[in-house]
Amino acid sequence: MSTPVVPSEARVDAAAWPDVAVVPAGMRTRAAAAVAERIFTSAVRGLPLRVVYDDGTVHGAPGAAGAPEMRIHRPADFHARLGRGWLIGFGESYLAEDWTAEDLTAVLQVFAEHAAHLGSGPLGKFSGLHLPRRPGRERNDRTNARANVSHHYDLSNDLFALFLDETMSYSSALFDAPAAGLPAVGWDDLAAAQRRKIDRLLDRAQVGEGTRLLEIGTGWGELALRAAARGADVVSVTLSTEQKRLAEERVAAAGFADRVRVELKDYRAVKGEYDAVVSVEMIEAVGYEYWPVYFQTIDRLLAPGGRAAIQAITLPHERMLASRRSYTWIHKYIFPGGFIPSVRAIEDITARDTGLRVRERFALGDSYASTLRLWEERFSSRHDEVAALGFDETFERMWRFYLCYSRAGFQAGYLDVQQFLFDRRR
Repeated sequence: MSTPVVPSEARVDAAAWPDVAVVPAGMRTRAAAAVAERIFTSAVRGLPLRVVYDDGTVHGAPGAAGAPEMRIHRPADFHARLGRGWLIGFGESYLAEDWTAEDLTAVLQVFAEHAAHLGSGPLGKFSGLHLPRRPGRERNDRTNARANVSHHYDLSNDLFALFLDETMSYSSALFDAPAAGLPAVGWDDLAAAQRRKIDRLLDRAQVGEGTRLLEIGTGWGELALRAAARGADVVSVTLSTEQKRLAEERVAAAGFADRVRVELKDYRAVKGEYDAVVSVEMIEAVGYEYWPVYFQTIDRLLAPGGRAAIQAITLPHERMLASRRSYTWIHKYIFPGGFIPSVRAIEDITARDTGLRVRERFALGDSYASTLRLWEERFSSRHDEVAALGFDETFERMWRFYLCYSRAGFQAGYLDVQQFLFDRRR
């Protein structure tokens, strides 16, 4: 079913990444850095974490056996970035190597596990004062949506091929339940687990011979290929030119060009009627303001008796409400315009604004933690190949921080991922 990745030119735009070598300066920065240092030091004293400075100073839990260690090399630069950008500055200081960690995921997991507590204290109040507003250009209207998608997904097909498995699936796999989240899950298990995830969605949407299937968010084509192999007629829409190119090449190589049509199109512009709609981890890129439009579009396109199957990363509802207007490191560096919903938000929006009803819900967060671990291990082992594509060491640290940050969220239970099945309310 899967076909090799066709080489592409790496899209490396140095102007797209801020120069993290430049440390914030000025009177305002000095004042904010002093406050940030006091608050950060006070906050980590209560965490199961060792914060070690190069001069030997230790904060956190110096006596806790096995506590993960965060090592701060340039305290003044770290506190300056923290003071001016808070959570964004925290991530940027890692990119600049102001601090390092032997086990980055473990360090980030401590912060994720205590996010609610930290957010309600001085740390949260300080960050609220220092989080910048989301740029208007990242609002996911029809003018900006394609640029937001391109920022991430058009980096380079070759880059993604370095750490994804042969299916080129860039979403949570579904491992066998007894193995989910366990170290025993290895690279050789990943492709089968990705196909298991896809097949479950197609099964729940009752995709088979003659099904008119709409896929919102093509990825690199694996779901469309597996649906076509069942005899479905597939229309798949994406805003990524690189994903469209490779997906079409894979479809043609598999002999399904007569069954699969990949279109460079905003989901809001799709017309027609479909027996099934499937969308895998696409809603996170839609934007908070556009969730009703997203579900109304699915409702509009779904034929009588049809089903929709959606896989979505989710946040606890209270955390979603608290962060819905935040502009974070992930927005700035990885997914501009994105936002993660809660289960309650999805249920409320579909009940209020559409004729859709949630029929089933299935959680697979442990599988995502394992998926991300495998991606991070694979990516970290391919330094020379990443560099050969034109990506520098700062980019590598950024990508590793993103993968570990995401994995920490799932291991802490701060994030989950759900498969939703919808039909129409009778």
